[in-house]
Amino acid sequence: MGMKNYLIEGVSCTGKTSVCNELQRRGYHAIHGDRELAYQGDPETGQPTDGRTHENHIWDVEKVKVLVSNEDEPFTFFCGGSRNFSKFIDLFDGVFILDVDRETLKRRIDMRSEDDWGAKKSERDLILRLHQTNEDIPKNGIIIDATAPIEHVVDEIIQLCK
Repeated sequence: MGMKNYLIEGVSCTGKTSVCNELQRRGYHAIHGDRELAYQGDPETGQPTDGRTHENHIWDVEKVKVLVSNEDEPFTFFCGGSRNFSKFIDLFDGVFILDVDRETLKRRIDMRSEDDWGAKKSERDLILRLHQTNEDIPKNGIIIDATAPIEHVVDEIIQLCK
């Protein structure tokens, strides 16, 4: 929904939701991808699947295309992760990857409530492995140090968009 569209990605607990909230607070058009675009589906075909797995957490590609084609806003930020980002990443003018050190990541995981994704040991182990390998995030994004206060993280993203 913007003349310029940006994806904000990163492993779980790096701050995607917090960045989206701060962008919205500042008046920017920001979409909570994990809430507004995500569903459980096959990353290749898009066909819905049962259950709640990390591997099948995907975004609706057609919805992403529609939102990107709308130029009502100067900038639109798509915040969240999906296992099918390769199906739509070329639509974005830029990609930002939120990154934190391992200790910060562990501390943030520990702060999650029991019903949040990442609270179970198997989910925690997966998050830590994905953080170490970076296998689950876009390869050519601009790395943003998300250990800084959220205001500074968003300031840096906005500055890089201008």
